[in-house]
Amino acid sequence: MHLADLVVRDAEVVDGSGGPSYRADVAVKDGRVVQVVREAAAAGCQRPAGTRTLDAEGLALAPGFVDMHAHSDLALLTDPDHSAKLAQGVTLEVLGQDGLSYAPVDDRTLAEVRQAVAGWNGPGDDIDVDWRSVGGYLDRLDRGFDGEGIALNAAYLVPQGSVRMLAMGWEKRPPTAAELDRMRELVADGLHEGAVGLSSGLTYAPGMYADREELTELCRVVAEFGGYYCPHHRSYGAGALDAYREVIGIAQDAGCALHLAHATLNFAENKGRSGELLTLLDQALDAGRDLTFDTYPYTPGATTLAALLPGWASEGGPGAILERLRDDAVAERIRHDLEVTGSDGCHGVPVEWETVEISGVVDPSLADHVGRTVAAAAAAAGTSAWETARRLLLADRLGTAILQHVGHEENVRALMRHRAHTGGSDGILRGAKPHPRAYGTFPRYLGTYVREQGVLTLEECVAHLTSRPAARLGLADRGLVREGYRADLVLFDPATVAEGATFAAPRTGPLGIPYVLVDGRFAVEDGRRTDVLAGRAVRRGR
Repeated sequence: MHLADLVVRDAEVVDGSGGPSYRADVAVKDGRVVQVVREAAAAGCQRPAGTRTLDAEGLALAPGFVDMHAHSDLALLTDPDHSAKLAQGVTLEVLGQDGLSYAPVDDRTLAEVRQAVAGWNGPGDDIDVDWRSVGGYLDRLDRGFDGEGIALNAAYLVPQGSVRMLAMGWEKRPPTAAELDRMRELVADGLHEGAVGLSSGLTYAPGMYADREELTELCRVVAEFGGYYCPHHRSYGAGALDAYREVIGIAQDAGCALHLAHATLNFAENKGRSGELLTLLDQALDAGRDLTFDTYPYTPGATTLAALLPGWASEGGPGAILERLRDDAVAERIRHDLEVTGSDGCHGVPVEWETVEISGVVDPSLADHVGRTVAAAAAAAGTSAWETARRLLLADRLGTAILQHVGHEENVRALMRHRAHTGGSDGILRGAKPHPRAYGTFPRYLGTYVREQGVLTLEECVAHLTSRPAARLGLADRGLVREGYRADLVLFDPATVAEGATFAAPRTGPLGIPYVLVDGRFAVEDGRRTDVLAGRAVRRGR
């Protein structure tokens, strides 16, 4: 064999298959694994030689981790470092989540999307959005910074809410035949241009206005292209199990693969009910459904403050929302839905303001609110919680990000054991105090849930984070340490790997992950980010 670019010697290879780990030398050349020699030193065989050799004694070597639910849609184009994910060993992210993102758009909807997801991605005015199509966005990811690429690889889902904006605006009604045809066309275009599937955010306007029939028709298009449907469904609180049943039924009717976004059961109504959800998933799998899901290993969720509003209050888009909030009578109706009825934006559960923590604002003058719950901020100001939330939404023009402390640890642990489980951070990178899952998800799986709690074995966990998501994405040469596979790799110390990020210090990097390779090149070396930009867009079917 020709001299390799790199030989990793004496690593404990956790190859992503779920099978037992083994000691091996692994050779890399031209961005691919070219040789795996098991027990090379003990066997006395000729060991692979390379331009560079790395002694991996005491380290585990695994495929790079796949973040199945990321919100780095703009961050990958504004932050060449992107250590939030690279330092965790993530080498591929799936973008376009929750039905809202930046392609496809036109001039009108681009401005609306920017405002609607400012709490996720910032206002977006720090980047020239020089694309309008899915293909144009993927090309922009390929170019990255000065044509050198991006920090890690990225796949994309066509966002159903953005598609609906283009076809029919923010109206709460069924589409006309022509509008539905336009949506089918936009989804087909995005998939043809390389998207891996379709996402939806069924508690976010305007995607939430779509009924089952409309979603089924769009999923038929996805099925034709061999993609998958990734719904943030209608409720993770009251009615959660019915919401899961709806999207399983949509995928079944459309003949479409299904991947449930950040699948969990939140709020007091669902404490201890993970068994009911797992039974539902098992029934679907046993009936032959193509179904997977992702979770993050934390109990609180994260979203925007505006997302809690009832769907009727969001009709017409961001400008209309702000007008309603300014109107005292309409604002009182909104309050009643939020605090008494339980709005669809808050998963059908009356909001508990003491669980809603402000994690980020767009307007710097509002920074003193960050880190407080809405209830605490209201007490400090001597106003009601709703009036505090209302003033914040108006002053921050809907850009406020929040954490919701409404999850249950027993549900988190039960779901991550399931045969269809994969890992996803749902990481929001903007805001002064973001959810630590953006910086800690993958080492937390390995440290807390493997080493400390034994919820998963190391081999099981790595398979959940690598080969399972790669299979869902249809990537035949990623997700395993095998000859011929892409050399997206991570080396970590199983004895020390841990998340450094906490709710108090959410941007703290992880421990015990000294090396990360993207396309065979060191993106993280000796625990430090290099200047390598080896990431590219990963397109469906390629």
